[in-house]
Amino acid sequence: MNLTQKTKEYLKNNITLDDMLPTKMPIYVNSAGYLFGVIILCALFMLILSGIILAFFGPTWYHFSIVGHFVNSVHFWSVQVFFLSLICHLFTKFFIAAWRDGRFKTWCVGILSLAVAIFCGFSGYLIQTDYDSQWIAVQAKDAFNALGIGSFLNVMDTGQMLTMHVVFLPVVLIFFVLIHLYFIRRDSPVKPIEKKGASK
Repeated sequence: MNLTQKTKEYLKNNITLDDMLPTKMPIYVNSAGYLFGVIILCALFMLILSGIILAFFGPTWYHFSIVGHFVNSVHFWSVQVFFLSLICHLFTKFFIAAWRDGRFKTWCVGILSLAVAIFCGFSGYLIQTDYDSQWIAVQAKDAFNALGIGSFLNVMDTGQMLTMHVVFLPVVLIFFVLIHLYFIRRDSPVKPIEKKGASK
């Protein structure tokens, strides 16, 4: 059995077409607490789109181009919306105990996505190609050397950080987000916590 056939069999046995592409969602999803995940996805889309444009024209383009400055601003504010929504999503899911009913894997993959997103955000500060990014790189270098990983990852190498921020970390983040969405589609969004004594 090849890898394609194994994947096909796994998906066939674990998720239905109705779960993968639902046309109706449970009534409890019509709540602001369940909205943050969608905002995260929209912000991630804007991050990827603006990031591709910035990468295409080069890391210094936004310094001397009005259009580049606008695209860089869109990228910057998409990051703010992304992380604000991510934190709100995390707190909402924490207080409704989103790991209930066998959803522990969904929770763990979400935490991994947050960790990768944080590192991706930090690497963005290192490729601004200005004095601010140089100062941040020097401070980060000292921290990485203290951890003993300075020889593996050179935060003062703009090319290496550009690759980390534009290629490696976004691919890992998208991979985890897709797995997270797969688990949500497979298991459905977690139900709100029922009050004690409430009729089922």
